This record gives sequence, structure tokens and C-alpha cells, in this order.
Amino acid sequence: MKKQGKREQPSEAIGLDLSDRSGQYCHLDVDGEIQAEGKVILTAAGLKRAFGHLPRTRMAIETGAQSGWVKRCLEELGHEVIVANARELQAISGSARKTDQRDAQQLARLARVDPKLLSPVELRSAEQQLDLIPIRARALLVEARTKLVIGVRGLAKIEGIRLPAASTAYFSPRARQALNEQLQRVLGPLLTAIEQLTEAIEASEETITQTAEQRYPETRWLKQVPGVGSLTALTFVLTLGRKERFVHSRDVGPFLGLTPRRQQSGEEDPELRITKCGDKYLRKLLVQCAHHLMGRFGPDSALKQWAVMHAGGSKRAKKCTVVAVARKLAVLLHRLWSREEEYRAFPAVAA
Repeated sequence: MKKQGKREQPSEAIGLDLSDRSGQYCHLDVDGEIQAEGKVILTAAGLKRAFGHLPRTRMAIETGAQSGWVKRCLEELGHEVIVANARELQAISGSARKTDQRDAQQLARLARVDPKLLSPVELRSAEQQLDLIPIRARALLVEARTKLVIGVRGLAKIEGIRLPAASTAYFSPRARQALNEQLQRVLGPLLTAIEQLTEAIEASEETITQTAEQRYPETRWLKQVPGVGSLTALTFVLTLGRKERFVHSRDVGPFLGLTPRRQQSGEEDPELRITKCGDKYLRKLLVQCAHHLMGRFGPDSALKQWAVMHAGGSKRAKKCTVVAVARKLAVLLHRLWSREEEYRAFPAVAA
């Protein structure tokens, strides 16, 4: 008969619900009674004042924009910090009486009894987080440029001028040629802003390429795949953090929200949309890579042949296939990274 492992005894725990400027905390003793409650200012000094005098204590926070630096700060104070997966905590997000105070209490109670109930997540390191900022900054620049291009097209259309098709990088010079003198004067500042954004995006891309080559040489294994450049490869590596994080490459798809949700009940098992959990931007990049692979510029490969075979019939079939290819790409990229092997377009027929 298999021996059961020793069950973890409840311990003191602190739940910290993070907001923008402050956090609500709840400190439970070993018996589950509230020992202290209150608010803490979300600064390094504020966290030290509130928790620096305490002995090593288990603390639970939720995933969020500030969870990374808060976790590192609390760990420097000597505490055990668990980052709970906010998407999995139905006991908190699904409560009919949701308040910051109740959220902090619930985090503390779950951490005190069994940390696994919090569905802990692994955060990237401070160095990786810093290297990810240029990627996020580039995304903001691209978004701003796209909005300006759409705005200029809409304003020109009011005067009956339809600007010619052009990539965003070459939009401004072609637009200047198509606009009349009056609109050139009025829309000129917007076109200049688009040109400046294009220069900033190109500079960001150079920085990203240098970072990938100099600081993360493992990205070369990922860039073997057609359509995967430095941007996607570096974002993939920084988002996953460690290749050892996933024992099986197939687990990367669910991690990035590229697998369907499940809501099975008895005989009912409906077909649902993808979960869309995980990093939204990396998921977007993988979908763009899937479009390239399936398009006319994508070289022939076993994956492309599979995609073409499944994409025919309807628009919905094509959309589903694009997502499926993005998921297969995620699995492939992790496998190339973890095994450090050469990419083969037709692995089944390779020698």
C-alpha cells in the first residue's frame, strides 16, 4: 500500500490585494484568526514599513502589472511569496460580495491551508522583465502609428480623396503626393509624426535584434523557422522565462491561451473558443507568423501543407486553422529551444 505524504500544516499567512497605488492586506495566525488588517502604500519603503519587521511569513499576491517588483521586494524582506493566477481564482473573482478586504482575506486563507489552491505562477526575472520593456515600447509605437494612419485616411476621405494603398513605413511620402495643397498643410503635422514614429520603431527593432543576439543567443534556434524573426523569438524566450519550465512542449499552447476552453458537464462537452490566457502580445505575434507561413511567401513545409488542407471551406475554418498553426508553432519553437536542434521543414521524410 502506497504511503501518503505528510500533509502540510496550516501556517501564518498574509494576503495582499494589489491596486494601483495601495494594497489591502490581511494577516492570519496559525489558527486562521485575523491578526491584522490594513492598507499599505505600494512603494518599496511602504512595503518595508508594513512587513519588514515580521519574521519569515508566507504571503500571497495576485498576478498583475506590479506583481513582479512587489514579489521581489517582499522576498528581499525575507518572506515566502506566492503569486496566484488571477484567472483561476473563482473563489475571489466570482464572489458576489467582492471587496479588496475580502479578496485579501481569501488570498490569506488559501495560502495558509494549501498554496496549490492559488494555482501559483512563475514570474520572469528582473533582468528579463527589463529586457522586455523595449518590446512593449515598440508595440505602443506601432499602435500609435497605426491609429494615425487610419486617422489621416479618414480625414482625407472627408474631402473625397482616397489615399493609395501603402505599407505604414512608406505611407507618409505616398500620402503627401496624393493630397492637395490645403490638406498637405493641415495634415502635414500628422504625417510628420508618422515619419518620426517609423524612425523610432526602426530604432527599437535594432535594439531588439542586438538584445536577442548578444544577451539571448538561444533565440537563434527559434529564428530558423520561416517567418520568426528576432522580435517573436525574443518575446517567446522572455515570456516563457526558462525552457525547463515546461516538461512537455505541448504544454506551451495552453500556457499561451491557444487551446479551446473546456466546460464539460455530464454528456455535454461543447466546442468553445480558445482561452486567451497568458501573454496577449506573444499570442498576436504567433498568429502573425502563422499567417506568413500559410501565405504565398511562406516556404513549403509539412506544417504549411497541413494548414492548407484544413483551411479550405469557409472563413471560420481558415480562422480556426490559423490559431491551430500558431499553437503548433509555439510547440515547435519550444522544442527547438529545449533540444537545440535544427529545424526541418519535413521531419517525417528527413534522413
